[in-house]
Amino acid sequence: MHLLPTFAGAFSEDLTAMLSAPGWRRYWGSFELADVAFERAPESGALRWLSMSGPHGVAAVAFERALLVGLLEARYSGKGAPKPLRDPAGERVTATEERLALTLTQQLFEVLAMRVRVAASAAGVEVERRAAASGASAPVPAPVPGKNAWVLAVTLREPQGGSTARCFIAPDARMMGLILQALQPERPQRAARNAESIGTGLKVKLEGRLVSHEITLEALFGLKVGDVIPVSVGRADVLLDEARLFTAAVAEHKGKLCLTSFEDAE
Repeated sequence: MHLLPTFAGAFSEDLTAMLSAPGWRRYWGSFELADVAFERAPESGALRWLSMSGPHGVAAVAFERALLVGLLEARYSGKGAPKPLRDPAGERVTATEERLALTLTQQLFEVLAMRVRVAASAAGVEVERRAAASGASAPVPAPVPGKNAWVLAVTLREPQGGSTARCFIAPDARMMGLILQALQPERPQRAARNAESIGTGLKVKLEGRLVSHEITLEALFGLKVGDVIPVSVGRADVLLDEARLFTAAVAEHKGKLCLTSFEDAE
């Protein structure tokens, strides 16, 4: 996780370049990029999340309403003196604001998908080579990311007024797994065995518990060949001699189930 700022920095450079492009300045011209950083997902119920899916996974995007309203007012209020950002809480969400959120979601998703593809390819991680735009879906409403999810928090600033507002981009487990794979440092050559510390020389066996399901004895003894027990796979537990050390996301890679996005068990 300590390498995530490296990816955030590269994504920030991509956004800075895109914000200066003519097609983007039409929408973002009243703001400049102030900061991009990985954070835990915000728990604000006021945020409305939209998601898009592509060849490399799904990402959900949410905007503070002050940002959307500020962009609209800057675009339609002419060339008068800039107004400070205001809190539009309690005001009705307009159709124009909803259309703007859809457009900006698509723009941010495409930049993120491009950065994931470039980073993964540079690290030798096998990814699909279809263009992000051709394989991406249209934005749709999305649930709030889990409290343990990581998001890219993007802070934007008005060049003249100095007010700031934020938007958030939450990659799903598959996309986050590609990001983490791309950030893995090259393994150094193994030193002489007699110079290894116990931390590098001691081998342990970890077991992944993908799913558990409770049924009654009556249902158990009533099972027949061909019966199906419906289960859902969420985050897996990683065990060391039945001691729960981590949780991990379950991903598919080359036809095999893999564990990624490890987090310390609470």
